[in-house]
Amino acid sequence: MAGVTSNASVVAAQLEARAAVAGPAATVVVRHHAMLLETAIRAAASGRPGPGVQTGDYRRSWTTEVRTSATGVEAIVGTSRPQGPRLEYGFVGPDSLGRVYHQPPFPHVGPSVERVEPLFLAAMGRVAEQVVTG
Repeated sequence: MAGVTSNASVVAAQLEARAAVAGPAATVVVRHHAMLLETAIRAAASGRPGPGVQTGDYRRSWTTEVRTSATGVEAIVGTSRPQGPRLEYGFVGPDSLGRVYHQPPFPHVGPSVERVEPLFLAAMGRVAEQVVTG
């Protein structure tokens, strides 16, 4: 007769302890890098080669919202100002009032994401390493 034992309860307890660390650590990283992204977008949306600043209203309109749930954490960096897509991608043709524009794009969101993304991924990698190694 052979006996089989398991340390499943010990492993489960260790996983629970590491999971308790992962959520808050990931939230800190997401919040920090979302704010870095917002700052980078605001800076890139400030004068040439980007859009000219007239009142600063567009630049101030960028906000960051961080949400946590049982399944994870997300950050939304955005603006509700209508000129956002028009500045990022440009606009050629008539508007709703019949005025014709040949506005070149002033990419400020895409390049900012490209700058912040590697930093974010590296930081999340460090969180994952911390969770794995304990």
